[in-house]
Amino acid sequence: MTAREWYERRVRECAGRRDAAAGRSARFSRFRLATFLSGVALLIWAARAGSLPGAAGAGALLLTFAALVVRHARVEDERARHEAARVINVRALARLAREWAALPDVAPTQDAHLDRHPYARDLDLFGHASVAQWLGPTATAAGAATLQEWLLASAPPDVVAARQAAIRELGPLAGWRETLAAEGSLAMLRGEELRRFLAWAESRQPSFGNPALWQAVTWTLTIAIWVLAAADFTNLIATPWWSLPLILGLILWFRVARRLHHDFDDVSVGEHAIERYVAMFDLVCGRAWQTPSLLAMRRRMETSGRSAPERFRSLSRLVGFSELRRGAALLHLPIQALTLWDFHVAFALDRWRRDAGRSARDWIAALGEVDALSTFAIVHHDYPGWAFATIDPSLKRFDARALAHPLIPDDRRVANDVEVGPPGTLLLVTGSNMSGKSTLLRAVGLNAVFAQAGAPVCAAALSMPSCELQASIRIEDSLELGLSYFMAALARLKAIVDAAERRDETRPLLYLLDEILQGTNSVERSIAVRAVVRHLLHANAIGILTTHDLALAGEEPLASAARLVHFTEQVLPDGTMTFDYRLRDGLATSRNALRLMRLIGIDAE
Repeated sequence: MTAREWYERRVRECAGRRDAAAGRSARFSRFRLATFLSGVALLIWAARAGSLPGAAGAGALLLTFAALVVRHARVEDERARHEAARVINVRALARLAREWAALPDVAPTQDAHLDRHPYARDLDLFGHASVAQWLGPTATAAGAATLQEWLLASAPPDVVAARQAAIRELGPLAGWRETLAAEGSLAMLRGEELRRFLAWAESRQPSFGNPALWQAVTWTLTIAIWVLAAADFTNLIATPWWSLPLILGLILWFRVARRLHHDFDDVSVGEHAIERYVAMFDLVCGRAWQTPSLLAMRRRMETSGRSAPERFRSLSRLVGFSELRRGAALLHLPIQALTLWDFHVAFALDRWRRDAGRSARDWIAALGEVDALSTFAIVHHDYPGWAFATIDPSLKRFDARALAHPLIPDDRRVANDVEVGPPGTLLLVTGSNMSGKSTLLRAVGLNAVFAQAGAPVCAAALSMPSCELQASIRIEDSLELGLSYFMAALARLKAIVDAAERRDETRPLLYLLDEILQGTNSVERSIAVRAVVRHLLHANAIGILTTHDLALAGEEPLASAARLVHFTEQVLPDGTMTFDYRLRDGLATSRNALRLMRLIGIDAE
């Protein structure tokens, strides 16, 4: 079964199960209404008639109503899970087809600093029709941060190999990955909410300044209310003294309620979010992994005596208790008055924080790593023909067979064999407009990013050294910084040359330069380009330079250091042009700017 067939089948199955659950939900709604109205009506009649059997029947109906509410919530949860799974598979089909309008935008985290990153904007890692949008939303906020970190910074070869092994194990587990993604989408926990929760979990400041004193007062007042109330209602005492501790408890509660509820909001992090995290932790801890890295992540979730699922399950119950003020607002005040409910919940949350709070960050980070690996595993599942790269510090070349741009749809993607290096050389790419030069640079760059993140690459085979990647493909002027296009291009080239000269003998620079220094005249541009290339060659960097200036190929240092390849176009008998995007050896011999002008209706004559 192909990936497309799998997703199409799952869309149908999930839609059918969702509709069935929706039908059951509608029936539960009717039963709830009927039992509630019947119970209230019977209770009113029993009260007026003084009928004890009537009152008992009303109580039974209202208890049935409560049971139906609980069962209805489970059915609604089932419906939501099936709908979430359906949406995930619909998006998977859109991802296969590169239907960008059907894929949600995935924004980088606030601290990404993409404008200063050496390749993020050049290679379209974020934004519309980007790598992040193609990979799709992760299940967790921690997974999104981890995936972004992996895309923006290369990993050492041993880490890459460990990730590749984990991705191979996760790749066939399509149902497991779907469940993880569905639970995560229903949690709807954003990065800021996660930060608030972790700040609460790691805080050593208890909810009350003197916890022992507050607990003693709370328990004393609670016991006093119930003992004195029982004495009053059994006529052991004549005065309702129970009202005094009740009023005192309410006074104390009004003093601290805002602070308590602020803490409750920090820990609840959205409706049912903690409950969803329990399910995701169960997915990781409940499976017998074979890969050492996945086993290590599961072990990280099983520290502190009890596992992360157990700890978060108990936290989920406490969060449910704290939500009484919202879920049953009319009952909250009387329950609070009679039991000092919020105080006891706060004490229990403090105990959880003391016992497990400091482990929560590592548990969630481990889940985020599994989540990021699962995202890359989707690529492995969808494209079994894509290879895992070999990252070897002893290699001197970026050597790819049938390499292509991963964001181009399958029916339009053209693959080429590409070899870059060894140090002291460069690949000089020439060709006419629209022939594929910039796309080749981005294909090399994106596959280098994927390779050094541990993900599958869009190639039949790829081997490369561990590299520092730098690119100058998309240059923009800056009104904020007062930089013209030319000065912005110079600043970018200076950063690339500086990075090359800070070289690590075991980790060369891989540079991608596209038509650099276009903002000046051809004579000065030629001199400047040769100067930049001289610096890069001297620093033993490897890379690709594209240009329209064919004369550069005959000038030093390019004449002796550059390997020449080119793209070209085909002119049909009717004068139109086509491109096959095939990389050929040698220097380009064709130009097409004037022909392109004529094709859009501008006569150059």
